Amino acid sequence: MSSLNRGVAKVEVTLKWDPSPLGASPHDLDLVAATFTSNDPGSPPAYLVHFGSRSPDGTITLDRESRTGQGFGDDEEMTLELDRLAPSYLRVVVGVAIQQRHGRRTFADIENPLLRVLEGYTELAKHDFAGVPDATAATVAQFTRDSSGAWQFHSAVRGFDTDPQSFGSLMGTT
Repeated sequence: MSSLNRGVAKVEVTLKWDPSPLGASPHDLDLVAATFTSNDPGSPPAYLVHFGSRSPDGTITLDRESRTGQGFGDDEEMTLELDRLAPSYLRVVVGVAIQQRHGRRTFADIENPLLRVLEGYTELAKHDFAGVPDATAATVAQFTRDSSGAWQFHSAVRGFDTDPQSFGSLMGTT
């Protein structure tokens, strides 16, 4: 983790998984980030960043998105420039949702999922979702702004049984 004085500044979240077996419908996992102007766990997000979107100020972007898990390297990548977020934002929660287009799927149904949270070359967290096998979505990281304005990282894997559309409203309850 970064120096305690400096806090976390710029983070990359990567996600990869193995493609579905031949003949099966594809697995589609999505990275989602929710920003909050309150530390209250029940508050709604100010905005969400997910497939096909980015933050209004360009500080959170989805750099790569896969719908099948095919290819080399990471399937999805999200960059969070926390040090550029306006002072009104106090919390950012990052999660993963499994699209349910082809029937209900949980993390137990996905082959070799792996999420990493990186600051530069430093790995802050690594998750394989083994702790939430029956979940269809999960929060994986939370960043909070402390009283000095520095961002702190908290690894927080919590599973949800919900559809991707409802997941955004539940993310802040971590």
